[in-house]
This record gives sequence, structure tokens and C-alpha cells, in this order.
Amino acid sequence: MHILIINPNTTWSMTEKIGACARSVVRAGTQVTAVSPAMGPASIESHYDEALAVPGLLQEIAKGEQSGVDGYVIACFGDPGLKAARELARGPVVGIAEAAMHMASMVGSHFSVVTTLGRTMGQAWHLAEIYGMQRFCANVRACELPVLELEVPGSNARERITDECRRALAEDGCDSIVLGCAGMADLCKQLQQTLGVPVIDGVAAATTMVESLVQLGLSTSKQGELARPLPKAMSGALAGFTLAPPSRP
Repeated sequence: MHILIINPNTTWSMTEKIGACARSVVRAGTQVTAVSPAMGPASIESHYDEALAVPGLLQEIAKGEQSGVDGYVIACFGDPGLKAARELARGPVVGIAEAAMHMASMVGSHFSVVTTLGRTMGQAWHLAEIYGMQRFCANVRACELPVLELEVPGSNARERITDECRRALAEDGCDSIVLGCAGMADLCKQLQQTLGVPVIDGVAAATTMVESLVQLGLSTSKQGELARPLPKAMSGALAGFTLAPPSRP
């Protein structure tokens, strides 16, 4: 089984960390490859960043389909391009926010999301709503921490995240924590030991979920909404995204 983890930003140090976290939770024999697109933003902290990250993400899905990848993880908490990726992919595609929220709902009664910047909180609430997780989500909190600060050696990012998690447990009525950024993946185990409650990292959650779906033989449905996109001409900078008509059997 081959799972492709796509970090939709172009910061390779974060991609390598995400890949290591994913490999630590898969079964023996499962191959994990972590990639960043060749084009896109260095970090994703706005709707603008998210929109510009999607073309590069879809290029990586297309490459994965050509090389026989079995399933995919979108390693950004906004789950950018998730449905478009599912249209292109044969195997399952899971976003880390989607996976983390669902797993949190199975190990506690309410979770709080602890994320990076306050401007991304609305997107986390939106995802909780569309995934049917709003009734489990006690709160969304931000550390006012730029994503790339998680990659700076010696920064106080870990302490700020820990403190915000403690405030969530004290004030929100939650009994578990969802980490709202793929760049926090390596903090999960230590936070869980420190806080004494379930702490869910979406990278690990989504990777194990994709692994289970592939093991069960479940693929993305190609009937209806998630059928392959209709072929049509693309112009300008998007000319390379033109899809060929499906081959006849």
C-alpha cells in the first residue's frame, strides 16, 4: 500500500516533519511518501493562500494517479481542494481537519481546536459545520502564532500552544484537543502526556484513516458529485490542467 501525504504549502522542512509523523503510525509494509507542490505559498494562513495552494495540490494528485498511489492525505487544516482531489483520485482522499474532528468525537464528548492565527478560526468553525462536527466542537482557539514560526529552532511556539491547550481545558468544557495545524504534528505525544487528555493530530488521524479505507477496499465513488471532472479546455497559466477524455475500455 502506498499513501501520498501532500503538504499543500512549499515549506519542505514542514513536509519532512509531517512525513515522519505519518510513518510513525502506519503498519509495517505501508509506504508513505510526503511531498510539497512545486508551486504555491510558503504557508497557508488565509483564503487567498488556500486558493493558490490548490493547483499545486491537484498536480500532486495527478502525479500520484499516474504512479499508482493507493490513497492520499491533504496535510493542511483547512482541507484545501478536498473535493476536487476526490474527483481526480481513484483511492480515498482524507483531509486532516476532517479526520481529526471525527476521531475526537469518538474519544470524548467535546473538543476544542487549538490553531495558529486568529484569522483562520472562521475556517475551522466552517469545517466543523460542514462535517457535522459543530455539536462536538466546544471552541476554536488561536495562539496568534504564524505557521512558519513552528519551524524556527528555539522559538517559544511549543509553550504558547501548550498554554492555549490548558486554557481550553479550563474554560471551554472540552475533554480533548484537536491540533489545528499540520505543523503541530510532532507536538502531539508530548502534549497528550502533559495535559492528560486525548490530543488529536490530524496528520496521524488522516493517515491511519486512509490506510484503513484502502485495507477495506473502499475507493472514492465515481458516481455523481465525485465523478471525474468533465474534460474541457483550460487557458493561460492553467493550460497544463486540461484533462483528456477518459479512455474507452
